[in-house]
Amino acid sequence: MNNQFYSEITPEILALSQQSEKASYINPDLYVKYDVKRGLRDLDGKGVVAGLTEISNVCAKKTVNGVEVPCEGHLYYRGQDINTLVSGFASEGRFGFEEIAYLLLFGSLPDQKQLDSFCAILANYRTQLPSTFVRDIIMNAPSQDMMNVLARSVLTLYAYDDQADDISLPNVLRQCLQLISMIPMISVYGYQTYQHYYNGKSLYIHMPKPELSFAENILYLLRKDGSYTELEARLLDIALVLHMEHGGGNNSTFTTHVVTSSGTDTYSAFAASLGSLKGPRHGGANIKVIHMMDDIKKHVRDWKDEEEVQAYLEAILNRDAFDHSGLIYGIGHAVYSLSDPRAQILHSFVEQLSEEKHRTDEYKLYRLVERLAPEIIAKRSRMYKGVSANVDFYSGFVYSMLNIPLELYTPIFAIARTVGWSAHRIEELANRGKIIRPAYKSISKEQKYVPISKR
Repeated sequence: MNNQFYSEITPEILALSQQSEKASYINPDLYVKYDVKRGLRDLDGKGVVAGLTEISNVCAKKTVNGVEVPCEGHLYYRGQDINTLVSGFASEGRFGFEEIAYLLLFGSLPDQKQLDSFCAILANYRTQLPSTFVRDIIMNAPSQDMMNVLARSVLTLYAYDDQADDISLPNVLRQCLQLISMIPMISVYGYQTYQHYYNGKSLYIHMPKPELSFAENILYLLRKDGSYTELEARLLDIALVLHMEHGGGNNSTFTTHVVTSSGTDTYSAFAASLGSLKGPRHGGANIKVIHMMDDIKKHVRDWKDEEEVQAYLEAILNRDAFDHSGLIYGIGHAVYSLSDPRAQILHSFVEQLSEEKHRTDEYKLYRLVERLAPEIIAKRSRMYKGVSANVDFYSGFVYSMLNIPLELYTPIFAIARTVGWSAHRIEELANRGKIIRPAYKSISKEQKYVPISKR
């Protein structure tokens, strides 16, 4: 039996695809005619309100004289500004992932005793990933795509849970905390297995250390010698905190709400959200930034020459360079206008890491593109709001300097966002909401049945 999945697109499939595409086409003017919000967004980009949440808030506008105008971006976790949270634990020389996860899950910042207890719970759950699971599931079926490894592994963990379908809040919290603890290990072990079986690299599997922080354990598990600098661990920790949550309306978190509202199990809900995050329009955006910046470095001779960099950015925008999409990746956001607070926080630490890694020339190029791109875009397009660098613009550069492989960029995003998904799943269940079922307006016309002999 052939073990390869049959993937050839035959002429018959191609013809049927063209027929299907023709049957599926909807005139864009009809969306305006029937006032349908494509992508659940107004024409000015404002999201359609689909629910209420106390978990986080994204603010990019303020009201002046009764009129909404763009403002500097703010992100709040449980009502607390992300800038204050990060500066709080960073200034005290502490890692923040566990502390901010506690805030999102339980509604308030922990005291030291609560934080120590919570860290101990996560550390204990990290040790509970069965060794047979690593051998039989992760190592037995290596994949080139780590997000698929994550989704498959999360679904398989269902079979290891005697209470998998119990959606009572205590059981769901237990499942969420276990997944938060185990997903970093599954991601790294999946990558090590891929490197071994596909690229012939040495296979090494480190066990997590309970005394290490969440971010430290990721670097320890990933690196052959388990070594890392304090700055590396602290910057990864901050990146994880910044990606942890971003309101209920982002694609993967809304997926969490939709799937949870059906009453399904935690593993199925997380697998669905992982499938959403895998998409390049969502979790894969920082990879596009890395590829774009590599292309710029390749074609721009003098990275400090503003005119040369500007000319190449204009070529990208004109679809004459890079991937011919006409997009300058990492610039602009669906919600933020004048600034993305997450990008600003990352930038404040990136310069220091670039000095440690002897990559200051690249850092200066990033800064130049960050400054020039909004000006170029504003000249070409009618803007209903400002445009600025988003978190993806710098996060890929951070991961690159941390020697995190490209294959793990989106899983790192997933590792962080599992906290937000957990909080939103619990919020959906706690409020016993209705199943989420938006309406689609049908524009099809009634047709008379024609017997097959007369078609």
